[in-house]
Amino acid sequence: MKLPHFLSSYLKQSRELLQAHDETRAMSLAVGGDFEAVGVVEFCLLKQWGLRPGHRLIDVGCGSGRLAAQLASYLQSGYLGLDVVPELLDYARRVCAREDWTFRLAPGTHIGEPDASADFIVFFSVFTHLHHEETYRYLRDAARVLRPGGTLVFSFLEFRVPSHWAVFESSVNDEREEKVLNQFLDRDLIGAFARSLNLVIVTLQDGDLAHIPLDRSVVWDDGREMSGLGSLGQSVCVLRHQLRRET
Repeated sequence: MKLPHFLSSYLKQSRELLQAHDETRAMSLAVGGDFEAVGVVEFCLLKQWGLRPGHRLIDVGCGSGRLAAQLASYLQSGYLGLDVVPELLDYARRVCAREDWTFRLAPGTHIGEPDASADFIVFFSVFTHLHHEETYRYLRDAARVLRPGGTLVFSFLEFRVPSHWAVFESSVNDEREEKVLNQFLDRDLIGAFARSLNLVIVTLQDGDLAHIPLDRSVVWDDGREMSGLGSLGQSVCVLRHQLRRET
């Protein structure tokens, strides 16, 4: 049986990295590098939009645990990390050392949790590698799993941000049959998805603008230091679940 594109490409990439580098370096490169820096910025973004220690969070595409590592000493309630690569999940589990947390293989493009069971659901650099139909399925299931008033956060690539163009050019020039998909979303599409799923757009932030209050200085792998306000590079969408009105 043919594997889904996002599974076959990520399995291949992760295993090639593990063959070429020591585990720590490979596990950082497998999620794009800057393991600690990106984890800190994601953590600060979630606190900005209301994450509290008592919340239950589902981290779809948790990778090797860069966000989870930052949450390990903060979240007092439940955490579920989902990913398609077993090696990344094993590493995330060890890095976090939280026996009360769950890391498991992602069951396709749904979350597999009960209705109204999570306060936060996050998709960092997940929809950037999925077809639009797959993104919609994930958002539809996230709307089901979120508690009323719950928050959904995802990062995305868009053509309106000049720095994202290089990602598109790289994809154009990469003619390999098996490669990681780089998918762009536009804001009209996000709006249509949100309306269909009874989700409210709280904010859309350009990836190249500093908009995340940082609680510490962040040093990137190339030596750059970020303090005060930061950004992820990818754009950010924050959605809230709302109760459907009776008609």
